[in-house]
Amino acid sequence: MNSNEEWAALNALERPAPVSSEVYGKHPSHIVDRYGSGNGPRVTVLHGGYWREAYDRRHLAPFAHALGEAGFSVELVEYRRLGGDGGWPQTADDVNAALDHLGGPPKVLLGHSAGGQLALWAAAHRDRAADRVIAVAPVADLSRAYDMGLSDGAVTELLGGHAGVTSLLPEADPMRLLPRVPVEVVHGTADLEVPIELSRRYANNWGARLHLLPGAGHFAPFHPTRPPYGVLLDLIRRP
Repeated sequence: MNSNEEWAALNALERPAPVSSEVYGKHPSHIVDRYGSGNGPRVTVLHGGYWREAYDRRHLAPFAHALGEAGFSVELVEYRRLGGDGGWPQTADDVNAALDHLGGPPKVLLGHSAGGQLALWAAAHRDRAADRVIAVAPVADLSRAYDMGLSDGAVTELLGGHAGVTSLLPEADPMRLLPRVPVEVVHGTADLEVPIELSRRYANNWGARLHLLPGAGHFAPFHPTRPPYGVLLDLIRRP
């Protein structure tokens, strides 16, 4: 199954309503949805979508609900995105603000795709962003992603144009940011949205553990009935 088919399958799932939602700022995107009983180990989730407004947290609602059913207290974070007052550093500022609002570090800070870049950024910029960071198919090497022109130049958009890439890359690129907490990276070998090369480069650079999902594309780990989800769940459960 390719990434397009995985995306369609994920979006065909029912999107359970959160147990509760709360705001952490003044912008409409400053919102966190909570799933689970609230008594389990905390997992804070940052969704992907190449930082663009067209993709919001709702496509991960089935995943967040499934984690809640598995006994976790899940915090699904929204943030400002490109086309909705986002960009750099606004999007990163939102991640900081959300984590501050949520209190002490969660058991796991989990980010997918562009959210993986944000989670890795937080791992380097906060004294303790989480007990562990798990980055799934992260845009972990912004310089390489820029050179490859991924998603029609998403990195250029994020950093405000080619001049912004030159000036802001050092503070935004996980490849240049030493993580302060343990990091694990998960990537499907059939991912066509974010090349596995980016995860390999990050893992080699910082000694992060890289978990490969044979035959999985970009979205399979977040579909609660697919085997890659079980692999991800086992990683989240680890002490």
